[in-house]
Amino acid sequence: MTASPKSPRPRNVFARYHAHVYFDEKSTEQARELCQTAATLFGVTMGRLHQKLVGPHPQWSCQLGFDSTQFDALIPWLEAHRAGLSILVHGVTDKDLEDHTANASWLGKPAKLNLSIFGG
Repeated sequence: MTASPKSPRPRNVFARYHAHVYFDEKSTEQARELCQTAATLFGVTMGRLHQKLVGPHPQWSCQLGFDSTQFDALIPWLEAHRAGLSILVHGVTDKDLEDHTANASWLGKPAKLNLSIFGG
């Protein structure tokens, strides 16, 4: 099962969020710099730069963790500085399938997620 590649723009309606910055071999350093700068400027939590497929993500990714108080400054900044990288933004409600489908939106080109890991 895969998620539809169409989704709404990110909206600040949840208490907590993840942003997954997608990258490949050619854009690894670009993604690292984007994530590290976001962590420094906005105080968001930067996860590891996964140079392998992790979870439902169809590309290499780096997770940024943040909350609703950081959302309104972070999301426009990510949009302005992503330089072609795609970013999955989703609410964190502890309902993984719902978070990666109904609670998901995109900056850049959407990708199809591997939702089978959620038993869906």
